Amino acid sequence: MTYQETLDYLYSQLPMYQRVGAVAYKSDLKNTLALCEALGNPQHRFKSVHIAGTNGKGSSSHMLAAVLQSAGYKTGLYTSPHLKSFTERIRINGQEIEAQFVVDFVEEMKETLEEVKPSFFEMTVAMAFKAFAEAEVDIAVIEVGLGGRLDSTNVIQPLVSLITNISYDHQNLLGNTLVEIAGEKAGIIKSHTPVVISEYQEEVAQVFQKKAAECEAPLYFARDFYQVHQTDRSLGASHFAMERKADGAKLHFTLDLLGAYQEKNILGVLKVVELLAGLGFPVKEEALQEGLAHCTQISGLKGRWQVIQQAPWLVADTGHNEGGIRTIVQQLGEYAYEKLYMVIGMVNDKKLDQVLALLPKEAHYIFCTAKIPRALPAKELAQLAATFGLQGEVVDDVNAAVAYAQQVANTKDFIFVGGSTFVVAELDDL
Repeated sequence: MTYQETLDYLYSQLPMYQRVGAVAYKSDLKNTLALCEALGNPQHRFKSVHIAGTNGKGSSSHMLAAVLQSAGYKTGLYTSPHLKSFTERIRINGQEIEAQFVVDFVEEMKETLEEVKPSFFEMTVAMAFKAFAEAEVDIAVIEVGLGGRLDSTNVIQPLVSLITNISYDHQNLLGNTLVEIAGEKAGIIKSHTPVVISEYQEEVAQVFQKKAAECEAPLYFARDFYQVHQTDRSLGASHFAMERKADGAKLHFTLDLLGAYQEKNILGVLKVVELLAGLGFPVKEEALQEGLAHCTQISGLKGRWQVIQQAPWLVADTGHNEGGIRTIVQQLGEYAYEKLYMVIGMVNDKKLDQVLALLPKEAHYIFCTAKIPRALPAKELAQLAATFGLQGEVVDDVNAAVAYAQQVANTKDFIFVGGSTFVVAELDDL
């Protein structure tokens, strides 16, 4: 099969959560373990860091991978979903795996895939583990797909686990309260394995404390060890000051990710880097600075408060749940503009009330529909949004919606594109 034929086969044969929703979610690790067994259990042949959370796990994964790569370690990175190309999910030293690797994997595993009938995600996890094992990476950064306890990635034994923010998302699968959701994320905590919590949230802190105690796992709330605050932000970078509480050591550094929420993510990354140093992966200050300053270039991260143009501002962000939208609205408040245009599309299987209630009522909305089965039709989204005082018009196609916003906006306005990862993924200019 060609690469495209291989992708067509995977998309048609294996249920993909991003496209079809909950029917693709498997509530145990049986399939992943079966695939790994068929591959000779590659998950045991490399060292790793495991990262879960509602918001921030993707950015944190890319930051950590960039830092480790800058320190000279051959670094694997597994993230999901992809924005443009399937191969974005699996990177080694920032480079996406070759299309031929995907073709060869499917040809080798086709009989097993048809026997096990895994989800699309379960298959990609096994593929990533095989890629990292064969490349003999020094260390791999593995981002959880959904939840943690039952996520396909949760068959590894990491050196360190990291849990970022906990917010409302995927309640139909993870629970209706923050405590329930945190319980699922806490499922990545392993016996006697250190775990770092990036953002201290009082309502869920005890969930992590209880699980860590059960596992006899050292638990670190990052805020107890580091203090970080943003000192300035230029067009392409954010500037931070850090103080290590143990000895008062100070460090100023630049991060090429612009979201204000990165201040919280960095705390966890810094603590993980510190712990890894004691586990055989020391990182010099110069490598830390280099990795953070050039994170997007080194790791290939896209879609996190990504500035596409100025005059008018055109910014895209994949934040889509209550926590993500809250930080986006906060970030919008830090810009000066005359009129705000929001190009928004969402999926049809989430509780949207909490998200829509947060969006600015003074903005002009252009509602659109991503080209996936889970997409909520723009007309329905517009009707629902109107009940929250959000007014605008419907332009179904994502890029046509952006073009319309650019046509009606003046140079002093601001255009935001988001509401769903899949809206951002369809942008031609990304």
